[in-house]
Amino acid sequence: MRPLHHHIIVYDQDCPMCQLYTRAFIQTGLLDSDGRVAYHSAPANITRCIDQKRACDEIALVNTQTGTVDYGIDSLFKIIGHRFRVFQPLFQSTAFRYVINHLYKFVSYNRKVIAPGKVFEAPGSCTPSLNIPYRMAYLFLTWLFTSWVLTIYASRLAGVIPPTDLGREFLICGGQLIFQGTLVGFLRRDRLIHYLGNLMTVSTIGALLLLPVSFLPVGLPILLGWFACVVGTMFILHLKRVHLLNLPLAVSVSWVVYRLLALVMIL
Repeated sequence: MRPLHHHIIVYDQDCPMCQLYTRAFIQTGLLDSDGRVAYHSAPANITRCIDQKRACDEIALVNTQTGTVDYGIDSLFKIIGHRFRVFQPLFQSTAFRYVINHLYKFVSYNRKVIAPGKVFEAPGSCTPSLNIPYRMAYLFLTWLFTSWVLTIYASRLAGVIPPTDLGREFLICGGQLIFQGTLVGFLRRDRLIHYLGNLMTVSTIGALLLLPVSFLPVGLPILLGWFACVVGTMFILHLKRVHLLNLPLAVSVSWVVYRLLALVMIL
């Protein structure tokens, strides 16, 4: 099957996820070798066709012959469906489209806190709109996931820390949001919602690192050592994201302070 000719996808160059899957479209022959272009360097014949604000929220696929544009899941379904015709009935299913559309938007609107670029909202960058419902959903789901993983991992540390449950870990993670959010809201209110998203991404990365070890048949020293390594990694990630958001070092210091206070309360 030939690539989808005469189509160019306009992607966010500062988004690692966008770079990855659009490059995969080229490498697997779903699009021509010149079938993608970065948003900030798109030529005039492409920028004239697209709704530039919408293209920041939902990736745009431009038909260079007709000038028509598909956005979001329509652009992805068009590329994949051209090669794999068997999926076309599924892509037309109302229920399937509804679920995938919300999943796509959930990731797209939160992509700058999941995998941020090197500069926060640089002029001319492909920065998605701030969608509060999707950001709140992201905060809640990552909060719940992190609490669940910590509950499992803490159960392996019996004898070092008191028994715990999901409710307690949920409150501790929620306390971190309030503690850090209060400080950032005082220092830079305009960065608050962005910081909270980055904060929970760091927590989620930590949880993902802890999760596989939670089920390994290893002893207490290894569990404690791995936990210390994960916390150190999280601190470095937190420092980088605080710097990206142009927030003061005090925000990372308070992150450490809260964790120490939580540890003292647990013990």
